[in-house]
Amino acid sequence: MTFWNGKKILVTGGAGFLGSYLVEKLIRERNINPENIRIPRSKDIDLRKWENCVDAVKDIDVVIHLAAKVGGIGYNQKYPATLFYDNAIMGIQMMEAARQENVEKFVAIGTICAYPKFTPVPFKEENLWNGYPEETNAPYGLAKKMLLVQAQAYRQQYGFNAIYLLPVNLYGPRDNFHLEYSHVIPALIRKMVDARNKGEKKVVVWGTGNPSREFLYVEDAAEGIILATEKYNKPDPVNLGAGKEIKTKDLVNLIAELTGYKGEIIWDTSKPDGQPRRCLDTSKAEKEFGFKAKTDFREGLMKTIRWYEKAIEEGLL
Repeated sequence: MTFWNGKKILVTGGAGFLGSYLVEKLIRERNINPENIRIPRSKDIDLRKWENCVDAVKDIDVVIHLAAKVGGIGYNQKYPATLFYDNAIMGIQMMEAARQENVEKFVAIGTICAYPKFTPVPFKEENLWNGYPEETNAPYGLAKKMLLVQAQAYRQQYGFNAIYLLPVNLYGPRDNFHLEYSHVIPALIRKMVDARNKGEKKVVVWGTGNPSREFLYVEDAAEGIILATEKYNKPDPVNLGAGKEIKTKDLVNLIAELTGYKGEIIWDTSKPDGQPRRCLDTSKAEKEFGFKAKTDFREGLMKTIRWYEKAIEEGLL
């Protein structure tokens, strides 16, 4: 792609779950020299500090801001202030530092959690401001949503080319399987594989099983972000998803089947369900930059399960 010719790229969160796939795709499929990709590591550089953001964008042409503090419903309930502050301050400072450095393009990654609690399904981008987000993840969702406000304001006042993407829940190999921080798919895979391996007869799952969710395979998400970086230059937010929803109870049963877990599933209805339904209208991404998810959900789950089982065998987790 001629878009990338001679460009220096900063990928915050580039060593993380989504970032590692995105960087690999840039190198392998866009033929970018790894020396032209800068990846600040969170253990070395704290992007909550202004001077570190300034250093990170020096001589950079394109910023893809993936770095985020994230977790599941339990983590969101336990650390709402941390999730709000860390995500807001990182994003706001990164965009301002990039603007001051005259970076050519800034790609801000938002979150499905920014949508109102009772958004009509499928979620359309124009419904983003029609209500307050679901309470358990509102601080995180609103912190990330402020980057859309910032991107549009910077485009209006400075002519700064910032775009904003709204990916749905991601899953795939290399995901975070820590029970406190993980999202629903890795948490369920871990619980069921571990219960199967230990011969345990029951697994406890949060909520009622009635909400629905949509999931996007991580490699598909990386491709969508790259395509948007190459081709999309407008102020309006764009959904990235697969356009299909699954009820939580069906997801739990499917993961039980694929992991070979044969025990009982106990629903802890004292725990919150989160947002009632999630499913995106993905037509804008296809129209604007030709993105359509390719990975079959069952196939993606099997790849994720196999990766987790191998990581356990090799003592990596």
